[in-house]
Amino acid sequence: MNWISNYVRPKINSIFSRREVPENLWQKCSECGTMLFHRELSDNLNVCTNCNHHMGITPRDRFLSMFDGGVFIEVDVPEPNADPLQFRDQKRYPERMKAAQKKTGERDAMLVAEGEIGRTPVVMAAQDFSFMGGSMGMYVGNAIVAGAQRAVDLGRPFILFSAAGGARMQEGILSLMQMPRSTVAVQMLKEAGLPYIVVLTHPTTGGVTASYAMLGDVHISEPNALIGFAGARVIEQTIGEKLPEGFQRAEYLLEHGMLDRVVNRGDMRDELVKIIRMMMQMPPAVAGDLPPPAPAVAQESTVAEPTE
Repeated sequence: MNWISNYVRPKINSIFSRREVPENLWQKCSECGTMLFHRELSDNLNVCTNCNHHMGITPRDRFLSMFDGGVFIEVDVPEPNADPLQFRDQKRYPERMKAAQKKTGERDAMLVAEGEIGRTPVVMAAQDFSFMGGSMGMYVGNAIVAGAQRAVDLGRPFILFSAAGGARMQEGILSLMQMPRSTVAVQMLKEAGLPYIVVLTHPTTGGVTASYAMLGDVHISEPNALIGFAGARVIEQTIGEKLPEGFQRAEYLLEHGMLDRVVNRGDMRDELVKIIRMMMQMPPAVAGDLPPPAPAVAQESTVAEPTE
């Protein structure tokens, strides 16, 4: 061995060797094709900085951006029967559930939490489309009922972010039963005089749209979100006509009266604070998320009055 093999060769190899690049360092926008640095994308709440395309975001990340200081408490959701129909297609249903839980780190397709946004106490629920397409099963039904019940117990507004492809076929009729169950939960809120606000995100389709996603007092959507019951292709084949441009997209539904607002994700928090404080007959939020200043207390004068 000599200095060439001990020093020169390793030095040359280190210069020309291929360096490993960490995975998920860049993400390509599915709308415009722009390569986005992962940290920049995360700071912008998974919204493309080039074309404003709203990508998917997990419920936990959404809550971190919505709640004051990212602080929230999860609401307990009763665990349903793991495999009520002993369903199996290419895989057993429990195997699919374990794979989705490992992928997302969540128990199921909906997360429920309580906390404050803009110093306004709320209960919030959000669906995770990355968990089996956000499908509505018994757990999602339990989550909506638990969230609505918690809102009624605390006297707080209930905000729900929907994102789903419809009912979960592995639970059959039991998943469809969550449509009337969630309707009853919404009725609980209405009887208690509490606001129920729905934020429809991309996509919201199927039985979710036919139930709790369209029963809100106020309906808001993120830009260009797909919202509908049946798919556009199915509708075209059924009616034998070409659908209008942008059909079932948020902006089209806003123009035709099915939505009240289309709001960018970065502005959603301020918009929700404004709406719920108005509906709860509360004073406007103080800028900067600070509590309102305490009223000034008149102090007795310590200046001695002049004597005659």
